[in-house]
Amino acid sequence: MTGESSGQQRRAVVVGAGIAGLTAAVALRQRGWRVEVLERATEVGPAGSGLSLWPNGLRGLDTVGIGAAVREQALSATEAGMRDPSGRWLARTDVSGIRDRYGDLVMIHRTDLFDILRGELGDTPLRLGAVVDAVDITGDGVRIRHSLGTSEADLVFGADGINSTVRSLYWPDAAPPAYAGYTAWRSIVRPRTPVTSGGETIGRGERFGIAPLRDGRVYFYGSATMPAGTDSPGGELTEFRRRFAGWHDPIPDLLAATDPAALLRHDIYELPPLAGYIRGPIALLGDAAHAMTPNLGQGANLAIEDAVTVAALLDRYRDIPSALAEYDRVRRARVAPLQRLSRRMGSALQLSGTPAVLLRNMMMRMAPTGPALRGLAPVLTWEPPDSSTLGG
Repeated sequence: MTGESSGQQRRAVVVGAGIAGLTAAVALRQRGWRVEVLERATEVGPAGSGLSLWPNGLRGLDTVGIGAAVREQALSATEAGMRDPSGRWLARTDVSGIRDRYGDLVMIHRTDLFDILRGELGDTPLRLGAVVDAVDITGDGVRIRHSLGTSEADLVFGADGINSTVRSLYWPDAAPPAYAGYTAWRSIVRPRTPVTSGGETIGRGERFGIAPLRDGRVYFYGSATMPAGTDSPGGELTEFRRRFAGWHDPIPDLLAATDPAALLRHDIYELPPLAGYIRGPIALLGDAAHAMTPNLGQGANLAIEDAVTVAALLDRYRDIPSALAEYDRVRRARVAPLQRLSRRMGSALQLSGTPAVLLRNMMMRMAPTGPALRGLAPVLTWEPPDSSTLGG
């Protein structure tokens, strides 16, 4: 392919300007690639929400030199755990133990992370409003036809989310995203009373999560078990308040501070496992490859892992087929068990039957924290492939 034997600068097109796509573009640019990013949206501005960056994701960001900037814009997690709707603790998360054993755990506004990533693109073109129509494998690489013209590259990354156009073109037999059984609301507010600790509250088929951000802002979400596409006739905020207004403080204060226009709702879907993440010189990253339920808080972290892993492997192997084959091997082995774990967690946390809920809560209160902390090791001890291991 062009650039492998001729000594020319290697070229990549990244479809999608989300976390996976921007991280990949930054990592490849730093390694001397000529990169172009295509984004179908006409504006890049992620919906108002927060995200958790765990030690594994932060290590990935450290490899592209932005870990310090991210930590500066983020808020270190302090207290967390699980409560019932009355406020009684069911389990506490040993945040200091996570930090001492595995590394930093922070919360950041998505917009802040995107701004940092975009600032590292340099002269890399980010073409907004570029709707991909076709991706053709040629003798010299790949040709991408889109609404703004044509782009050519040695390889293409599909980082365009759970409803990926790239995946639909080259994985036509892949199963469609599957509904997880529950919907979610989310927003960011600045409550009247400061909120300094986070965590999740679980009820019967419903739960509410709180995550403080910098500058007094708070990201929160709520989920409820219901059929896909269920309407809220009185409006989303009315429905949201109806479900959670009687729960413990500071939930009522957060609901009172919520702007109806800033409350987002989306049904939760996950992508059934693919047989592979690559097709010739085309590779999928992030949610396009392995969208999972949000119960582990690992979606963004795994997207970052994908991006820095494939960039490092392209450096290591030089020839694209070998690098992508190794990427496919290590990333599927890494992600598959986490997808299953997140699905099982969601099933347990969304239980609605009274006997099952009582049993779940009792087991959570009785569980010691030590084994739970050690159980995080497979998730959080991942190291970037520039270090001594590949894929954790």
